[in-house]
Parts: sequence; C-alpha cells; structure tokens
Amino acid sequence: MFSKMEVKKDKAYLYFDYAPNGFMLNSGKAATEFFIAGTDKEFLPATVKIEKDRLIVNNPKIKEPVAVRFSFSNTAVSNIFSKEGLPVAPFRTDDWPVNTEKVNP
Repeated sequence: MFSKMEVKKDKAYLYFDYAPNGFMLNSGKAATEFFIAGTDKEFLPATVKIEKDRLIVNNPKIKEPVAVRFSFSNTAVSNIFSKEGLPVAPFRTDDWPVNTEKVNP
C-alpha cells in the first residue's frame, strides 16, 4: 500500500507499507501503469526504477513533479508486486478533480 511521496529534483520517491523486501515485476522489463504530472496537471507515462523498498518515478519532460498515479483507470493491468507476492494497490498522490465524462469514439 502506498504510504508517502517525496520529490527530489525531477524525481518522485514513493514509499510503501507491507513491502519490506522490496518489489518485483511479474512480467516485462519495466513497471507499467505509472503516470506522473507537474504543476500543469498533465499526466505523462512514467519510468520506474525499483530501489529496494521504494520506487523512483520520473519522466524527462517533467522537471518538477507534483503528483503520481498508479493503475488509475478502469482497464489498468499492472505488473509490479511486493517480493512477498502482493500486488501494489492502485493509488494517486493528488486530489485533483477527475473528468468522468464518457468519451464517444
């Protein structure tokens, strides 16, 4: 479960409860479903680095991150788990309004 976020320069450091041994990917070479935003509130896909019991999230286009969202959609399929085998629960670090209007194709 997400616990807190710290921002250092252009990276967001994410800390979690119940992952004392760190994280692992169950498929693929990179964590999926992470998005990061700056003060403009525009979310972009994030690169994730696993570092023991925390995740470091960034996108080179965002110089001052202020929010991270993980698995924040109806169709998200994540591939990151604690080493104990528990999936990381969906979360968001912001409280910005979310547009829930249907999009017609």
